[in-house]
Amino acid sequence: MINLFKIKGQKREEAANAVGRGNVKKQSAGELRLNKDISELNLPNTTSICFPNGKDELMNFEISIRPDEGYYFGGMFTFTFQVSPSYPHEPPKVKCKTKVYHPNIDLEGNVCLNILREDWKPVLSINTVIYGLNLLFSQPNDEDPLNHEAAAVLRENPKLFESNVRRAMSGGYVGQTYFTRCLFGPPTR
Repeated sequence: MINLFKIKGQKREEAANAVGRGNVKKQSAGELRLNKDISELNLPNTTSICFPNGKDELMNFEISIRPDEGYYFGGMFTFTFQVSPSYPHEPPKVKCKTKVYHPNIDLEGNVCLNILREDWKPVLSINTVIYGLNLLFSQPNDEDPLNHEAAAVLRENPKLFESNVRRAMSGGYVGQTYFTRCLFGPPTR
């Protein structure tokens, strides 16, 4: 029985080569879905996307968010997305490249967003994740933190939290941690 399948597979391959399609890379289901998601992106005007390895490698890309309100107004934050071939059955891996003082993003760039973990469902899309990341900047969540210190300051002293965010975004120390400047002014419209 196995030999029969092997012979059928060889015949299909020979037929594909005869038509001249033998060297075309077959896309995984994840790549097909990601192509669809990217073609349907509806990015907020505060968000941009780029493909550092070129449009041929869609499974790894970056987005930049420039919040136009809230504590993080005027900053620019870059996130890397690594999408697995089994997407959408597993969420993309998202990391923040910009060191940020934020209750839901730790100093290593890990992001605490429920739809990237336990609440992920295959019906969600890259667009949903991008909107979720934007929401983290307009409404930081002190109840489900990765950076417990920042969450405690937000909860107990919002004015100090705002001052710490400004100091970090301007390029400076918050406690013993140095943050590189990421403050660039308001987003262009």
